[in-house]
Amino acid sequence: MTRKKKDRDFNITAFNVVQKATGQVQPRVETILDGTEIVLKSGKNPNAVALGRLGGLKGGKARAAKLTAEQRSEIAKKAAAKRWHKT
Repeated sequence: MTRKKKDRDFNITAFNVVQKATGQVQPRVETILDGTEIVLKSGKNPNAVALGRLGGLKGGKARAAKLTAEQRSEIAKKAAAKRWHKT
């Protein structure tokens, strides 16, 4: 039986958890285009993270500014109905 690349031994996983919990492994911090610092997960391109973050930060506000009060109210009513509807 062969293991997949992602499968790890339990002991290795436990060792990594203990290292992170005790602060022995420092997260990778990068400064991006606008000067803010972000914590990167391994293998991520800091420039790509910055671009995704840029769009994500303005997306909801831009959408809300475009909607009329009536449209926002309708969206809120649908959301409340979904939250309270039990199946």
